[in-house]
Amino acid sequence: MKSFTLTTRRAVAGACALLALGLAGAAQAAWPDKPVTLVVPYSAGGPTDVVARLLAVPMGHSLGQTVVVENTVGAGGTIAPARVAKAKNDGYTILIHHMGMATAPALYKKLPYDPLKDFEYIGQVLDVPMTLLSRKDFPVNTFPELLDYVKKNQDKVTLANAGIGAVSQLCGMLFMHQVGVKLTTVPYKGAGPAMNDLMGGQVDLLCDQTTQTAPVIQDGKRAKVFGVTTPKRLSSMPNLPTLDEQGLKGFDVKVWHGMYAPKGTPKEVIEQLTKALNVAIKDENVKKRIAELSSDLVSPDKATPEGLRKHLEAEVARWDKVIKAAGVSAD
Repeated sequence: MKSFTLTTRRAVAGACALLALGLAGAAQAAWPDKPVTLVVPYSAGGPTDVVARLLAVPMGHSLGQTVVVENTVGAGGTIAPARVAKAKNDGYTILIHHMGMATAPALYKKLPYDPLKDFEYIGQVLDVPMTLLSRKDFPVNTFPELLDYVKKNQDKVTLANAGIGAVSQLCGMLFMHQVGVKLTTVPYKGAGPAMNDLMGGQVDLLCDQTTQTAPVIQDGKRAKVFGVTTPKRLSSMPNLPTLDEQGLKGFDVKVWHGMYAPKGTPKEVIEQLTKALNVAIKDENVKKRIAELSSDLVSPDKATPEGLRKHLEAEVARWDKVIKAAGVSAD
């Protein structure tokens, strides 16, 4: 009788253990069972926000849950990453951010997060090219003439940007670094005011995203354009040469974007998020809208955790040298 009871108890215990494992597996497989929040470091309507909202719909369809875009702005785009780094690592709070993830460590002495240690990587998303413009009455017409002019008149030339940490500032810094000049930089509170003053003739040069500059370039009357900052010409502007092919060898600046989750987010959750991201970048509506912005979605091999990790590591090292050489700090 005792033997039977013991055997029965063991069988019941074994069945309960199997049931518990089954329930745990079912619970795990149920992710996500509520909406996922995609945090954007910049205001609604800006380039990063536009991209986030484009991706949110097809990602939500893939995950079977709504992806809610939430704008968390401030401190040069560092508040949002800090928030996501401290969020619960269950996959329900994720981040989309541009190249600011790579430049922040060099710009901020007391950054409240570490881009290389405090996140899991979901994948790269897209690249937004940049273009170098001048006011319409600037006294040169070609890029070789521009290089010669800024070297001889660097104390007289003004270079606008959209503020500390803005991609326009970073592009300008790399331009000065590679040309070997120090121009007078003029920071603005946003790309719009900087562009307005360039077109109004108050500043000489501006390097900014095609999402901002394409209408001005296509108009052809309000500013001069000297080239695109990527190694290859843009399919949307095939007649616009690159800075690289015009003599500034190796010049390559694009506003790349990536998606991140808090450190410790389960591997299987990251896999589902990466799968959803890849579904989104293959979506026909997303591809059409991104092309209209003169931007490029990344190849599938880059839209992976490893692809983003390698790119971020290389970009952190690259911009650390440029920013320190320029002596710029956001603190």
